[in-house]
Amino acid sequence: MRRLLACALLLLIAIPLPGGASDIQSRINAQQAKAQALHAKLHSKRNELHKATIQLNDLQAQLDRTNAAISSVNARLGELSAQERSTQSKLRWNTTQLKAAERSLQLHDDLLKRRLVDVYENGEFGYLPVLLSARTFSDFVERWEDVRLLISSNERAIRERKAAELKVAGVERLLENTSIALQAEHLAQERSQNQLDTLATERRNLVGLAARRRSHVAIQVASLEELSASQEQALESLIRERQAEIAAAQRAQRSAAGIAGSGPTGGGGAPGALSWPVTGTITSPFGWRQNPFGGGPDFHPGLDIAAPMGTTITAAAAGTVIMAQWYGGYGNYILIDHGGGISTGYGHMSAIYVAKGQIVKRGQAIGAVGSTGASTGPHLHFEVRRDGKPIDPTPWLH
Repeated sequence: MRRLLACALLLLIAIPLPGGASDIQSRINAQQAKAQALHAKLHSKRNELHKATIQLNDLQAQLDRTNAAISSVNARLGELSAQERSTQSKLRWNTTQLKAAERSLQLHDDLLKRRLVDVYENGEFGYLPVLLSARTFSDFVERWEDVRLLISSNERAIRERKAAELKVAGVERLLENTSIALQAEHLAQERSQNQLDTLATERRNLVGLAARRRSHVAIQVASLEELSASQEQALESLIRERQAEIAAAQRAQRSAAGIAGSGPTGGGGAPGALSWPVTGTITSPFGWRQNPFGGGPDFHPGLDIAAPMGTTITAAAAGTVIMAQWYGGYGNYILIDHGGGISTGYGHMSAIYVAKGQIVKRGQAIGAVGSTGASTGPHLHFEVRRDGKPIDPTPWLH
């Protein structure tokens, strides 16, 4: 008789009461659906924000390169202006030298012409009377040497003046060519400067548009994150209700098992410690961090543990599976209640091995590492929640 009573009690506990667990579970499912849709939209907007940030940074880099090119062109224009001033100064100096050489040559030409006229009027050997007027042989030799030196000096002066004239004229032509080349390059640099100024203006406008677009998307992301936080709070509340029901059902089961004279079917207290669900490197700790998808800092409610794709994930403690499904940014997600208000979450999984309502043991395989949902690579997102709220998992892991 006692055994029949125990069986009857267990049967009553197993049957869901109207408006009880099934109603809360349906509310949890509805809340999960809302949160999932919101997370999907938030993930999309974060990707849009990330792309907008990349575009803004790229445009800003292009603008920086354009401004650097403008600075380079301005520096080159300054150098060309200095070279042009130096060349013009050299041209003026060489022109002065050329004119002086031309005047000196003109004087020598005039003297030569007068000498030719004198030769024509007085005979070809105009120097002969000077030589013949010598009274002694030594006087003749001296006069001959003087005449020879005079003639040689005149001829050398003429040659030197002509050489100087050619040299100055050559230098002047070189400087003129240099001046023309500098002016041509100056014009080319000015055209480049104008083009770069136009390009810089266009890129500044594009940077402004990209910045405004990014700001608009960032505002949308912030708004969705606020809504997401609200949905998360609602879900936390429903999880607490579900945990309370599970705890009540477990107490009833233990009571029934006690009446039947058998041992307890499971513990109802919180686990003293949790085992590591997967072996790997912590790539993102619990707490505030820079959002990997852009949009500034955000709160990370767990640990990211990097591990190869497909690595087995185990339950951190014994408990009841509350959730085993796709859950927005978490991707494939499992939530396990361990009693005493403590639950653990496992996100971004590539595969789920358990089902909602299933009892699991510590160390039991529940899924595989993946990169589903809002993920940047294969890893496990591991959470510890107390009364539905995420807490730092680190002190719990041993």
